Amino acid sequence: MRPTLESGFKPLRRLRLLAVLAAAWVIPWAAQAQSPVRIKIAAASNLKYVLADLASQYRQQTGVQVDVNLGASGNLARQIMQGLPVEQFISADELWVAELAKVGRTVDAGQRYATGRLALVVPKNSALPVAQGLAAVVRAMKPGDKFAIANPALAPYGVAAVEALQRAGVGPLPAARKVLGDNIGQATQFVATGAAQVGITALALTHAPEIANSLQILPLSADLHAPLHQRMVLLKGAGAAAADWHRFLLSPPAQAVFVRHGYALPQ
Repeated sequence: MRPTLESGFKPLRRLRLLAVLAAAWVIPWAAQAQSPVRIKIAAASNLKYVLADLASQYRQQTGVQVDVNLGASGNLARQIMQGLPVEQFISADELWVAELAKVGRTVDAGQRYATGRLALVVPKNSALPVAQGLAAVVRAMKPGDKFAIANPALAPYGVAAVEALQRAGVGPLPAARKVLGDNIGQATQFVATGAAQVGITALALTHAPEIANSLQILPLSADLHAPLHQRMVLLKGAGAAAADWHRFLLSPPAQAVFVRHGYALPQ
């Protein structure tokens, strides 16, 4: 029997069908292969600007995207204990890393990566005598003026601020005079927006142009508080990309970025 014109096209149709099926398989795979590797981390709010700088550099060098969840160290640690899906925790102190290690959520005890500093801040147009120091500013506050710090129950920089007030001879501020931020970033915004007339923040946050241009800034002596040694740790289940990023943060180029943002090198 002679093949008809229609039957002669069947092999060609089969080839076309196979090509369509192959494309349906290959195209999603190719799109997935081209999408960047992403790392999800949790980090203390004082690190907002330095991590933006470092993550941008790292993306340019490696193609890896670092997604940062910012907050108070205490809040973040509790969220991680409750299952927050992140691979690394960068704390503003060492206590919260130790708490996570104690309950078995980390791969090890972590590493110090920087030492933080405090700064006294008032709005740019304030008449408070910032140059005379912390005690002079508190004495010059008017009735009704507010003093912003991070909540000491949640944020290590809030704990350090309370210590600085005590060692400066001011003592604990009356509750009516304090405004507590959920984290150090919020406490800084209270002063920058005029919701508070004075505050204590992380020196690193004052290096951002949007903050520096709206505030008068006085770095506070490290003698006014216990050292703000900051520690980071990889969490159980962290992948190879997160481990590479973790090592990068301890490298000399990354450490130089921390110093440029107002941190001291880890001791």
